[in-house]
Amino acid sequence: MTEPESFSGNCPCLSGEQYADCCGRFHNGSAEAATAEQLMRSRYSAFVLLDAGYLLKTWHSSTRPAELEFGPGLEWRRLDIVSAERGGPLDTEGVVEFKAHFRQDGERGVHHEASRFLREGRRWFYVDAIALYR
Repeated sequence: MTEPESFSGNCPCLSGEQYADCCGRFHNGSAEAATAEQLMRSRYSAFVLLDAGYLLKTWHSSTRPAELEFGPGLEWRRLDIVSAERGGPLDTEGVVEFKAHFRQDGERGVHHEASRFLREGRRWFYVDAIALYR
């Protein structure tokens, strides 16, 4: 996939904004996500763009893996935010439920989870998730 620095056009998180004005500013370090949902969207975009560095940087130290590998042939297609509980600029924790649609080896699928986030200082971090299947 395209390197994050050279990606242009609409943001992969489907916010309707240009990448540079949306998740791109988080990926390049010029801004921090103000809400858990913004961080979740930027992490989804990082998965689309195969940006392991950003994903590890935004993963809470208590649950962060040593390294991250991407599934071969996995193509993220669409993000749907189902709900967000807390996770605002004044909160210290939040949960974002989402559905991430993908295609792998010609088959379509949906990854459905509720992700937990913590804010430490001014930065949000992904902690862990509960996979949901309905």
